[in-house]
Amino acid sequence: MSALGRSGVEVSALAFGAAGIGNLYTEVGEEQAHEAVAAAWQRGIRYFDTAPHYGLGLSERRLGAALRNFPRAQYTVSTKVGRRLEPADLPGDDLANGFAVPATRRRVWDFSADGIRRTLEASLERLGLDRVDIVYLHDPDDHAEQAFREGYPALAKLRDEGVVGAIGAGMNQTAMLTRFVRETDVDVVLCAGRYTLLDHSALTDLLPAARERGTSVVIGGAFNSGLLADPRPGATYDYGAAPQELLDRALRLKSIAERHGTTLRATALAFCAAHPAVAGVLVGARSASEVHDCADQFETTVPDACWRELREAGLLPGEEAS
Repeated sequence: MSALGRSGVEVSALAFGAAGIGNLYTEVGEEQAHEAVAAAWQRGIRYFDTAPHYGLGLSERRLGAALRNFPRAQYTVSTKVGRRLEPADLPGDDLANGFAVPATRRRVWDFSADGIRRTLEASLERLGLDRVDIVYLHDPDDHAEQAFREGYPALAKLRDEGVVGAIGAGMNQTAMLTRFVRETDVDVVLCAGRYTLLDHSALTDLLPAARERGTSVVIGGAFNSGLLADPRPGATYDYGAAPQELLDRALRLKSIAERHGTTLRATALAFCAAHPAVAGVLVGARSASEVHDCADQFETTVPDACWRELREAGLLPGEEAS
């Protein structure tokens, strides 16, 4: 377990991302969702991340129900604010937003102080908890002014009041996360997809800033939405079709990893975890078997010779990979 910044909130090195059990892309049954969370617990995972956005609240409800089987003092939960859910009577499903659930609610962007408190209260009700440990501002890309002017101060006040233990922001870019690190007193940032075997952009700004400021980083999207899990024609990269150039690069990475007796998935996870600013790696899973596979890969040692060859081949930067 690693403490986040100066907050005292601890996270496990491997974390469970609960978007999958919120019916990300395809339906997941209640029993399967509960089994996934139970498998995560069995494998020593103690940090669980969710959001209202994931399945229009379904992820929070399922995660909370599954975690009621375990001692509250022994796990860490994060959720997110910025997308407030409102009742809606819309036809069809929510697949346009990525989730196979009925469109019974609509998302409203809201980084106001009132919106954040209301969103967090609703999340606590769905989770069945009286507190969460970490709250992130969720994807404030197009709402920077409100997020910095109202959203961050609202979270800082909740932290000061002891309502939450740690605060931060979660995004798929590094520039604004770096601004949060440099201009605010966030404890942690969640960076998805920008520090992977294929995308090293967080090394240019975010990770150095986090080390300098003592801010923790949680890495999501270690497989870049699929390409680094199984590089093949038709694989996805950042939720779209992978360009041929990146597919070729992923196949080179896989070939070198396997030549050294390991796997591309193990190498991808180890790369993310190795940087000294990184407190944990968040991996999405929708079944017990996926959880066990991720845990197995995370526990697999990647030989030093593999890292050396990857750097010599120009596929990795410097010594940060090892």
